[in-house]
Amino acid sequence: MFWTDTISKKLGIQYPVIQAPMFGVSTPPMAAAAAKANCLGSLALADLSADECIELIRETRKLTDQPFAANIFVHTIPEITDDLQEKFVKARQFIQLVAAEHNIEVSLPELEEIKTNSYHEQVNAIIAEKCNILSFTFGNLDDKSIQKLKENGVTLIGTCTSVEEALLLEKSGIDIICVQGIEAGGHRGTFNTEYIPQIGGLSLLSQVDDQVNVPLVYAGGLYNAKTLHAARDLGAEGFQVGSMLLASEESALQPFEKERLKKVDEKDIMLTKSFSGRYARGIKNKYIEAVEDSPYILPYPYQNKLTGQLRKVSKLLHNAEFVSIWTGQSIHPYSELSTEEILKKLIKECER
Repeated sequence: MFWTDTISKKLGIQYPVIQAPMFGVSTPPMAAAAAKANCLGSLALADLSADECIELIRETRKLTDQPFAANIFVHTIPEITDDLQEKFVKARQFIQLVAAEHNIEVSLPELEEIKTNSYHEQVNAIIAEKCNILSFTFGNLDDKSIQKLKENGVTLIGTCTSVEEALLLEKSGIDIICVQGIEAGGHRGTFNTEYIPQIGGLSLLSQVDDQVNVPLVYAGGLYNAKTLHAARDLGAEGFQVGSMLLASEESALQPFEKERLKKVDEKDIMLTKSFSGRYARGIKNKYIEAVEDSPYILPYPYQNKLTGQLRKVSKLLHNAEFVSIWTGQSIHPYSELSTEEILKKLIKECER
């Protein structure tokens, strides 16, 4: 039997396969399609306001009566200092100049126009909407939030990118730990924004399995039965897949972005802080080449908010050189089938 039932029982699903929360890519229909495959769908709520979270949770509930995870960012928000204000002005000017050089007309926000949201209001919304599964990344929940969520019967899934982070999550009473390998597409879940552990995913998974006693989900480079078998043998009882769903029917990526994915080469994929201020793995483009390693990268979430309008305009222009297309290191044919069909095929392949 390929599957163990530890995580399936905790989450109320048949297969311990989780559709990764990918903000800007995964959608309520994707979460519902994952549920149709008897897997766990994830609703990416990032750092949205409480009202926006409630709207998306209710939209997902209209599409499925099966369990799904809400996923939030639990980052700390840096204080606005004189130094940050000065850096913001310079970064804004530089990025607008780079955009103009490539014939993109965009007005980026001023610092005072940027609104940031604390995850605490999201926690209250998730409890009010009776979401029973919460996954999170970029750090750990504070003790009061953990207590409040557990008192309301919410199963907690934390993300680690090092053994140290895994031990912190276990000590806090987190129910399931998602071990995110460095191969994974999208943002690193690393607690420290200035440094990312360089350990390979499978080495990390094996070491975390040796040192913690809670069930483990593995994420990073999973795209076929061989990769899931490897993760299982090293301690994973659950499997989170993201990049293999990027071009799916329910993905929010536009056709020009899906076409760029299909032409990707291993040399194109890199880690970058240039779009958001946090390390994320995706496809190198002209924007990244201009901004990476420059002094014009602000801490998250300010860089992310600053570049949001640029990405939005570039999408309208179908300009792949100025949007963030996140993907992992495992290059494969990016299927355009439904999420349900992609996951069912993966499950059958694993069971052969």
